[in-house]
Amino acid sequence: MTEEYGRGTCNDLLVTLLDSLKIDNFSSPYSVNGWSNESVVTEFILLGLSSSREIQLFLFFIFSVFYGAAVLGNLLIILTVITDSRLHSPMYFLLSNLSFIDVCQATFATPKMIADFLSEHKTITFQGCMSQIFFLHVFGGSEMVLLVAMAYDRYIAICKPLHYMTIMSRRVCTVLVGVSWTIGILHSASHLAFTVNLPFCGPNKVDNFFCDLPLVIKLACLDTYVLEILVLTNSGLLSLICFLLLLISYIVILATVHHQAPGGMSKALSTLSAHITVVVLFFGPLIFIYIWPFESFPIDKFISVFFTVFTPLLNPVIYTLRNKDVKEAIKKLRSQHVHSKQVF
Repeated sequence: MTEEYGRGTCNDLLVTLLDSLKIDNFSSPYSVNGWSNESVVTEFILLGLSSSREIQLFLFFIFSVFYGAAVLGNLLIILTVITDSRLHSPMYFLLSNLSFIDVCQATFATPKMIADFLSEHKTITFQGCMSQIFFLHVFGGSEMVLLVAMAYDRYIAICKPLHYMTIMSRRVCTVLVGVSWTIGILHSASHLAFTVNLPFCGPNKVDNFFCDLPLVIKLACLDTYVLEILVLTNSGLLSLICFLLLLISYIVILATVHHQAPGGMSKALSTLSAHITVVVLFFGPLIFIYIWPFESFPIDKFISVFFTVFTPLLNPVIYTLRNKDVKEAIKKLRSQHVHSKQVF
């Protein structure tokens, strides 16, 4: 099921969205993005993380290693869950889908950032910029909802263990994953609906290594105050709802465990610790971003790097180091691989 979401449908969906969102009234051959202006911006300049050549070469090596580790780590979790029958349960099904989203989250901008470290001119086309904005919010929105689904799974497992397999059936898990992707796509499309038709007619420098929506909106040749409020409301509302649902679910779980078995609190905390850690790492940067959504700070680039590179890397590390079943399954997979090589 995880692999089905990875089959090249995102690019087709984005092309359809971009075409459907264009304004037909401005269809002359001299119009770009729906605005008749020969000086309309057709590409953006990404200022990146540093202008120093030496630092860029150092960052090229560092982020190549981190990106490779993030992708391989998450793919290893997906492969382990698929191949080990002991992990064919709702919790690990959701975990494998989280790993798939993390692979996508790490890939939508990081490879270009790594390539740009070796390039003197760090530019991206208008279509490429819109693609980055689209995929960032698809994967970010989907991961928020999926984390809520994983918290719901833990609630059922801890508070209603006798009904766990009945409630968390394969159909329910599939619906939960489908809902997470649907909400992510709708959330992203709502941003793209107005961004794609903004008049970009002059400034084109984005002070980051990818097209971050608030920074791109500020480059439009009009008063963007209302648009900034819309972006803040859209993304902030989704983040707030998911965070509150997560917080409520963990409180209910801990309260239920304490009421039923006062001595089981430590066990419940141990079970939830990996989930809580991932939630803190995911929503921590978002909280900072939405406190000052349209103000630029030097730490913003670090948060962007953390969100797109380090979080996808930390998730498999957290779940692997703190999950005995996953560690044993990985050891089993490795031993099978070594044995097959010896036989060959």
